[in-house]
Amino acid sequence: MAIREECGVFGVFSPSPDDVAAISYYGLYALQHRGQESCGIVVNSGGEFVSHKDLGLVSEVSTKETLSRMPSGTAAVGHVRYGTTGRSSRSNCQPIEVNHYMGKMALAHNGNLSNVWELKEKLELSGAIFHTTSDTETVAYIITRERLNAPSVEDAVSRAMEVIEGAYSLIIMTPDKLICARDMYGFRPLCFGKTAGGVYVAASESCAVKAVGAEVVRDVEPGEILVFSRDGVFSRTEHCGKKQKHLCIFEYIYFARPDSVIDGVSVHASRVDAGRAL
Repeated sequence: MAIREECGVFGVFSPSPDDVAAISYYGLYALQHRGQESCGIVVNSGGEFVSHKDLGLVSEVSTKETLSRMPSGTAAVGHVRYGTTGRSSRSNCQPIEVNHYMGKMALAHNGNLSNVWELKEKLELSGAIFHTTSDTETVAYIITRERLNAPSVEDAVSRAMEVIEGAYSLIIMTPDKLICARDMYGFRPLCFGKTAGGVYVAASESCAVKAVGAEVVRDVEPGEILVFSRDGVFSRTEHCGKKQKHLCIFEYIYFARPDSVIDGVSVHASRVDAGRAL
């Protein structure tokens, strides 16, 4: 199987009900270059999750008719997939949804876990049943299990980050929060922005933030957890230790869109500089 590292994640959090499905559509369309295998959107409408995901391009899966059937909501999470692990099938389409007695969760993931097989073995030996071949389901399982004893979802995410190894940018939606998390090395990009109307958006690249009319606030720092809720935006970094930024070089030379800015560096300018150096 060829090595494929791309995927794109997008999230929306609105203080009041909005057409978050349409916002997600335009955000994912701007991230189409990061994944053409499948796409999906999950909307939080009054605490109920409504989803649509399938194999194909954003314009093929999220048609005008499909979007018209999606309800308004206060949050949404979306994903475009270019499979890194697992076969190309509808079951591997993201975001992955989880229902458990501590609450619902929808999760979108860009990256790869280096210890996924070790984690899956432990989970299966403890009774977990996997329905996909994607390592994203492993992340979802670990967060869900940590949530059983954690006081909040973000605490569960923090504990999960101590266990999972590798590259990842995560956007997680619960009935009342949107949570972003980036791996300890910042190997995969993740940023967030805000519209004039107070709607927060998070995305793999700044081009998607701008595509929905938002202004980029900043990049999510390596190891950082950002929590968007009605109480505001909160950052958690106490679990990070020393920050170590090691962004994948292929983001600048291949993966990212030229008009994106990642970790304060223009992708276009970095390519010009690289060409000049050569």
